[in-house]
Amino acid sequence: MVHSWLVNRRLLWGLVALGAIAVSLQSAGLFEQTVFNPGGVNQLGQFLIASVHPDLSREFLTVAVRAAWVTLAYGVCGTVLSVGAGFIGGILASKVWWAAVFPRTQGRWLWLTIRAMLAIPRAIHELIWGLFFINIFGLDPLAAILAIAIPYGAIVTKVFSEILDETPRQPLLVLLNSGVAPLTAFSYSLIPQAWLNLVSYASYRFECSLRSAAVLGIIGAGGLGYEILLSLQSLRYEQLWTLFYALFFLNGLVDLSSAGLRRRLGSPSRLDLNLSKGLATGRVAKTDFKPRRSLRFNPVLWLVGFIGVLLVPVCFRLTGADFSKLWSGQTLTLLTNITGATWPPNFAPEQLPQLFSLSLQTLAMSILAIAVAGLGGIILSFPAASNFFLAGGLLSSGGQGFGDRVLAWGLLLVTRGILLMARSIPAPIWAFGSVCLSGSLDCYRGCESPWGFRQFRLFLVGVMAEGIENL
Repeated sequence: MVHSWLVNRRLLWGLVALGAIAVSLQSAGLFEQTVFNPGGVNQLGQFLIASVHPDLSREFLTVAVRAAWVTLAYGVCGTVLSVGAGFIGGILASKVWWAAVFPRTQGRWLWLTIRAMLAIPRAIHELIWGLFFINIFGLDPLAAILAIAIPYGAIVTKVFSEILDETPRQPLLVLLNSGVAPLTAFSYSLIPQAWLNLVSYASYRFECSLRSAAVLGIIGAGGLGYEILLSLQSLRYEQLWTLFYALFFLNGLVDLSSAGLRRRLGSPSRLDLNLSKGLATGRVAKTDFKPRRSLRFNPVLWLVGFIGVLLVPVCFRLTGADFSKLWSGQTLTLLTNITGATWPPNFAPEQLPQLFSLSLQTLAMSILAIAVAGLGGIILSFPAASNFFLAGGLLSSGGQGFGDRVLAWGLLLVTRGILLMARSIPAPIWAFGSVCLSGSLDCYRGCESPWGFRQFRLFLVGVMAEGIENL
């Protein structure tokens, strides 16, 4: 009976999801507009041909290396600030902390208040934060660093608090019942248990910070994003591909380094986390779960940690951010003026229909983007997994020949290269490039096409940009 109810509930949610996708396609005008733009084929061909002969001149390689260093510096600074704030905020935003401080129900309201406040910085994109801080600090690197640190700090706070809440509490309760102070009990019980999960997520957030640093280059922060924008505007595809390759290399290096660090530390994979959670709830038998073997001391970890400690002050110095502006009188005056101009919000009756329409459009773009990303992720996950087509994999024959092994490895490397490219380039750059190459930018600037056609094509550009990045 329970199983039948679960099946029916899943079927119902599946139908709801399909209905939401259909409504989103209808609101996008897919069944009323022309999707393909023949005018962009020539530019797309030139763009693809340029990928095999990028600009490798000494002068431009110097520009690309310098821009990559700036992007890395912004990513490191943003990650350090967001993870530091997220670690402290994660404790304060966790339900288990307030249950330890206030065993009665009054701690629940404090927890709900903090979690509700986290929704505000998380809801605003880092690009919007960057534009906001430019109005306050000007074209100072501080604007880009804070634009990464604030929304990511709220995201890290939320995820860290959920990790702490899902960590077994028995050792914590033993210490609390023995009269140990909550902070001390956390430090000796809950945090050590959750440490590897926290480190694993922090490394992932570092990868995201690099993409955000590239995004903020669009608004003048410098780095690879700024150089990509200049190359796109001037249609210099050879230079554009050089910058793309630099971005791929930077993200690939961070991805491989963080993955190797997690393996060295013995950080659990997502499968291990799901199995351990199922073991704790009784849904998985003990024989189905094999915990990871704890690794002994390794000097490589100390070397990586030492390099990381040295890299942080170097990156802060490289950006040249003026943190004294945070407490200057001019900053306080500008914040007061902006706050006074934005509060209370203007909900004029004539603006409500437009606000409602734009909200539905944003929701439709999100639904279609996650559908594209989900479908693409499912298709590409099989050739990108090492335990499917390689020798001894689930979908490989027992005796693979040399040609089959080469084909399997080639398929694996090409697929992972596509995924690396898809997630290395931020969504705004995907969108801007798609607009330039498809000819939508000309339609947007000119008047040869009706607004409905321009709106639909730009809508699709946004959907594809978000979907590709989330693969």
